[in-house]
Amino acid sequence: MTGALDDMGAMREALQLAAQAQAAGEVPVGAVVLKDGVVIGRGYNAPISGNDACAHAEIIAIQAACAALGNYRLTGCTMVVTLEPCVMCSGAILNARFSRLVFGAHEPKTGAAGSVINVFETAALNHQTAVTEGVLAPACRALMNGFFQGRREVIKRTTTPLREDALRTPDARFSDLVDWPYTPCYTTEIPALNGLRLHYVDEGVRAVTAAPIDVDASDRHGQGACLLLHGAGGWGYQWRYWIEALRARGQRVLVPDLIGFGRSDKPKRVSAHSPAFHAQVMAGLVAALGLSQVRVLDASGGLGAYLTRVHADVFPRSASIEVSRVGAQTVASAPFPDDGYRAAERAFAAASFFDDDVHVSSDKKRVGEAIRMDAMRPDGEPSERAAALAFLDAFLDA
Repeated sequence: MTGALDDMGAMREALQLAAQAQAAGEVPVGAVVLKDGVVIGRGYNAPISGNDACAHAEIIAIQAACAALGNYRLTGCTMVVTLEPCVMCSGAILNARFSRLVFGAHEPKTGAAGSVINVFETAALNHQTAVTEGVLAPACRALMNGFFQGRREVIKRTTTPLREDALRTPDARFSDLVDWPYTPCYTTEIPALNGLRLHYVDEGVRAVTAAPIDVDASDRHGQGACLLLHGAGGWGYQWRYWIEALRARGQRVLVPDLIGFGRSDKPKRVSAHSPAFHAQVMAGLVAALGLSQVRVLDASGGLGAYLTRVHADVFPRSASIEVSRVGAQTVASAPFPDDGYRAAERAFAAASFFDDDVHVSSDKKRVGEAIRMDAMRPDGEPSERAAALAFLDAFLDA
């Protein structure tokens, strides 16, 4: 049949539905029902919005399919769902007489298709449904992991105590950021932080946005990781036009707000800041995330070179990017309600903050000439964007 979906095509549609559930604040599970390769029922989790404990994605999709066929039995149909069904949904799949069940990620706590129990292998039942597992499992699992990580970050953000010698910018000052759909991540567990809270964005191979990505994809560069260091007068938002370009090249992208900037805690004293301190925090972040080697794109004015010199085993290469303004003045000043929040900015601006020898590293570690950060703007000069992408390819290939 022309246009008929296979298992992977149907799972991609289920992932889109799961993303809708996530956007609505529900656990991100999506399901579609196929009949001869054609979708006849769709559903995504809605227990919270519907005040209905039974409003799982599979149940909603089954109800839609039954209505489409005018029959409560769905013989010859396939249920495709992003997460292994629970006992309730597995029972409904069997009662509806589905021929096949296809699911993506396993559910180790409630899965009833093999993880906790397997109702589909109960020979005494009067109907048997064939099960195919693991279709686009990494993408399905990443969506779930990202959702629950986001929940944990909300809890951490609202419960992490603030050191007496530091300030924390209210979350409200970061609302409605344009071109910044990324989930905030926080940590206080890096030893060098000594109780300060670091904010970072973690996007790419093991992270999630509202739109699912094919986490199995890789290109000529292979899968790797890049650390993007913002400028002394800005914060991670400066990199908003670079993140997707790196993800498209198979890279996991880490965008921290250095301590004293952005959403990260801000020590009140200029003396709290040094290249060694910030390098220890970045090395600690990479270690905490289980990464071994990370390339650095640096707009800080010297921290990237410092990392490649002092922590060469972790940060083998860096490249300088000419800093750009963050955006509109209201966005640029968002992390700094008043001058008391700007101690790090004053520290980085000092001529002696980075020693001359910190800027110098071997040709094997520094790649190419600096390029403007704004060159990656999608509405900018096409030739400049092409040059920026070529620069990025050369950096990743080096």
